[in-house]
Amino acid sequence: MKPILNDPELMRLVAELNREESDGGNVEATGEATPQLRGVVTEAVRLGASDVLLVAGSPPVVRLAGALRRLGSDVLGADEVEAMFSPLLDGPARKALGAGIPLDFSVAIGEGEARNRFRINLHRQRGSTAATMRLIRRKIPTLAELNLPPEVGRVVEPVRGLVLVCGPTGSGKTSTIAALIGQINRERSVHIVTLEDPIEYEHASEAALIEQIEIGTDAAGFQVGLRAALRQDPDVIMIGEIRDAETASTALSAAETGHLILATLHTSDTVQSIHRLVDLFPPSQHAQVQQQLSFALHAVLCQQLVSADGKMLPIVELMLMNGAVRNHIRTGRLQNLYNELVLGRKSGMVTFESSLARLVKEGKLPEAEARRRASHLEELDSLLRL
Repeated sequence: MKPILNDPELMRLVAELNREESDGGNVEATGEATPQLRGVVTEAVRLGASDVLLVAGSPPVVRLAGALRRLGSDVLGADEVEAMFSPLLDGPARKALGAGIPLDFSVAIGEGEARNRFRINLHRQRGSTAATMRLIRRKIPTLAELNLPPEVGRVVEPVRGLVLVCGPTGSGKTSTIAALIGQINRERSVHIVTLEDPIEYEHASEAALIEQIEIGTDAAGFQVGLRAALRQDPDVIMIGEIRDAETASTALSAAETGHLILATLHTSDTVQSIHRLVDLFPPSQHAQVQQQLSFALHAVLCQQLVSADGKMLPIVELMLMNGAVRNHIRTGRLQNLYNELVLGRKSGMVTFESSLARLVKEGKLPEAEARRRASHLEELDSLLRL
């Protein structure tokens, strides 16, 4: 499908879908999945796959415990991939995809107990449509089910403050933040508002009242949705991703004025997360942002996934605020934060090395793999000797 460059409606759609805070077009599925697509995802769910990848010229591929596996040997044609998803898209979305704009949306496929939700990215490659589908489990996971250390549950104990959940793409941030929301939902009578792009886990209100706002469908963007949420009497706000200075500034102000804010960042460790948040702002504002962050921030949780015995296990780094950490952030001495992480283990802080050591001692991870993943081998060796 070639771009329709002179179509005024398409140009309007392109401008809308390429708004600054989105990497692609967030659309709403409008139809039913085809039998061929249902068959692929049914097999993926049966196998316990986390992802499905559909690319012309290859059989359907699933990701199992981090490794790729082909489903059969029948190669998909370009027309087949496009036909699988065409019923889910309206005319403007199909035009946008043809013009090279990637589309992001979530959809439920199947019925009854076989009904599962997927987060889908449709994009173009070598002139044809390709798809990446992430399976979203129906059941809200608990922190224990995710193999996260018990210290992680402490990050949502306060009634105010900013909690950052960080990690690279595919590191399990979505499941972790869903588990944290689930913990609050079971334990506290509060009003929770989530801002998501798109909605993935579907929460049912228990002790808490939960509203889930989908960016692109219920709100024009994270900035607009966050400003509106602050007028909706929330106690807890979850921001799917902080992408710009305005959203970050509003989140910090909300955290300072009595709200618990949970948000994600695409960063690899706690120190980088602080750098990333500060660097969203121009240099002239860095000192002010560091001051505000030192008061508003409550915790930074970063995680990665490691593969062991056919399972994906999280390793985490958890930084909690104390006087020393706040002082280093306020004065910009971020290079000192890792030492505070190591010194703060007795008060609930976690380093990646202590997380690796825990998995080794529990028999869940081979020591050789832990050593391969460690950034500070001396610390890991010391922890394994304890």
